[in-house]
Amino acid sequence: MESSLAMNTLIFLGVAIIMVPLARKLGLSSVIGYILGGIIIGPYVLRLTGKNVDDIMHASEFGVIMLLFLVGLELEPRKFWEMRKKIMGLGLSQMALTILLLFLVFISVGWRVDKAIAVAMCFALSSTAIVLQTLQEKNNLKTTAGEASFSTLLFQDISVIPILAILPIVANYKAKHHDNDIQILIQKLPEWLQASTVIFGVVLLILLGRYVFVPFLRYVSKSGMTELLTASSLFLVIGVSELMVVIGLSPALGAFLAGVMLANSEFRHELEAQINPFKGLLLAVFFVSVGSTINFNIIQKDPLFIFSTVFAVLAVKFVVLYTIGKFFRIDTSQSLFYAFALSQVGEFAFVLLNYASDLYLLGPEMNAQMMAVTAITMCITPILLIVNDKFITPKFIKEIPEEEHDFNILGSDVIQKKIIIVGFGHFGSTVGRLLKANKISATVLDRDSDRVKLLRSYGFKVYYGDATRIPILRAAGIEDAEILVLCLDDPDDNKFIAELVREHYPEVKIFVRAKNRIDAYDYLNSGVNHIYRETLGTAVDMAVDVLHETGMRKYAARRMGQRFMAIDKASIRKLAKMKENDDDITLFTTKEILQREEELLAYDNLNFDNKNWEGSSSADEEDEDESQG
Repeated sequence: MESSLAMNTLIFLGVAIIMVPLARKLGLSSVIGYILGGIIIGPYVLRLTGKNVDDIMHASEFGVIMLLFLVGLELEPRKFWEMRKKIMGLGLSQMALTILLLFLVFISVGWRVDKAIAVAMCFALSSTAIVLQTLQEKNNLKTTAGEASFSTLLFQDISVIPILAILPIVANYKAKHHDNDIQILIQKLPEWLQASTVIFGVVLLILLGRYVFVPFLRYVSKSGMTELLTASSLFLVIGVSELMVVIGLSPALGAFLAGVMLANSEFRHELEAQINPFKGLLLAVFFVSVGSTINFNIIQKDPLFIFSTVFAVLAVKFVVLYTIGKFFRIDTSQSLFYAFALSQVGEFAFVLLNYASDLYLLGPEMNAQMMAVTAITMCITPILLIVNDKFITPKFIKEIPEEEHDFNILGSDVIQKKIIIVGFGHFGSTVGRLLKANKISATVLDRDSDRVKLLRSYGFKVYYGDATRIPILRAAGIEDAEILVLCLDDPDDNKFIAELVREHYPEVKIFVRAKNRIDAYDYLNSGVNHIYRETLGTAVDMAVDVLHETGMRKYAARRMGQRFMAIDKASIRKLAKMKENDDDITLFTTKEILQREEELLAYDNLNFDNKNWEGSSSADEEDEDESQG
């Protein structure tokens, strides 16, 4: 069945919508649902896909690129540098041992040396898309195994560049100018200089991130148009990827490094919120396209060869990964997860195998067989992880170390409550400064790009973002947050966010800034109890100072102010319940409460007069005053 690119995309999305909820209901990974859906609509079952399947797969590879960009956003350059030993240690040892053992296996069954080297290098890579998606679904990205997996995958992405340079040498093949439509920079350099393109690419991205990306996003943000920020986010990711292709580097690696360069910028959460929907959509299409490209005719023609190769690849990679995990002192259960998670062949193998075929290292039939092996290992991995979770890990549960070792969070400092502050103007910055002075960190969102730039120059970790949008709140970590502090100048926005969070995240405790009593009534009636009227504290402070100037002792005046605030807050809660019912009753009750306040304060003042305050020194007053403040 031949169909247009748009129709193929529609079919891919439709089967994803149907199959993934079914897979999740059966307790399977969403990746299995996507791949099974691809098999069903593919040319060997329902034949719903046409000739444009390869075009869709190439387009959906941007899902992998966007995934790595988002991962980079979560990893600040300082943390990236701290991981360098793990990246080199785990990644280099995994690649070297896997290539060596696979080469020996292929040679032992009679393959040519050049073919064995080429396929071994292609199969040493693991699937970044499947592994990271699985780690995120299982919330394992910050565990010891998750950190090891990420380090290994990152080194593998870097390894794609030297593999591309080595394959022509293995094939003893010199590329002609007509072999490629676009001549990339790496082809114009001497072979001994081609490895240095990695350093050149990293330096280029550092310069772009500091002097181009952030100023560009600040310029766009001043327009106040969300759609322009979405376009800018896509422009950056796709632009960096294409730039890396021209230079001769992996586009996924380029996207990751761009994310790392922007991880410290104020636009981190805004970029994450803008890119995330596209990443999820394109990854879904990517996994479906993997399932639809499995050639069942090739498998049926020689199933013994195909499945024996699948078994050999999975076994070799599992043994290597598990051994490396134990060598680097990762406990047994985490080493098993690490080995199962990375035992498949990665999506970059599709590109490298085709490249090897173009260099005449592999014939057309052999290329199709290796493609089928790659796809089958990708399909098997989620099943292996389920087997590990259900049957193998429980046997080692007693060997799991204490939480601080098992969940080795990258660069984490002190375990504390997750706090988000929305709005960092005069009111919000007061809250933030007091928290910072007590060494309590918070994620801060503000939508004034000039203010964000200024505050970041003073050392505050403030991010640009519109918190009235759920994606921005999710990017800032609302799902894990325990406290949300709303300090925006616009009371309507504060109310909107409070209602939004109460609806979607009722467990989050909300502290909100209110303009006046009317705002306080609305918040209390909607279930928000932690309310702070911006005029109350300063008005009371003024009254306290006036009382002190009239001759009242400082401690007594401060005590009177605190007493007044307590009575006022109690009256607000009482009046809020009847505000919307009857204005006359509210007015009567307000008068009653005002009279009651005067009586209570007068009684409190009488107690002050009856006590012997003359014995307290001025130093005591100051200490007491500070404790009350």
